[in-house]
Amino acid sequence: MVEKEKVYSRELLGKTVVSKSGKKFGEVGDLIFEVGSGELIHLLLRNPTSYTDRMELEKTKEGDILIPFSAVIASGDYIVVAEEDIV
Repeated sequence: MVEKEKVYSRELLGKTVVSKSGKKFGEVGDLIFEVGSGELIHLLLRNPTSYTDRMELEKTKEGDILIPFSAVIASGDYIVVAEEDIV
């Protein structure tokens, strides 16, 4: 059995969010999760780039851009998302 390395949520904060093709979305400003299960639902973007303006991304009531956590395909130095899973 292969053990997955644990990643703590605070390690994701501030990381740059990019698409598979390298387009920059912004940085992870906060995480939104289901309180009961602890399941991560969205990444809230901080310092969104102009590229995100051209996309119809989900937003909070305050206008903050949300990226569905289900679109995340990798995390390391960057958070990589599948653009086709966002829109």
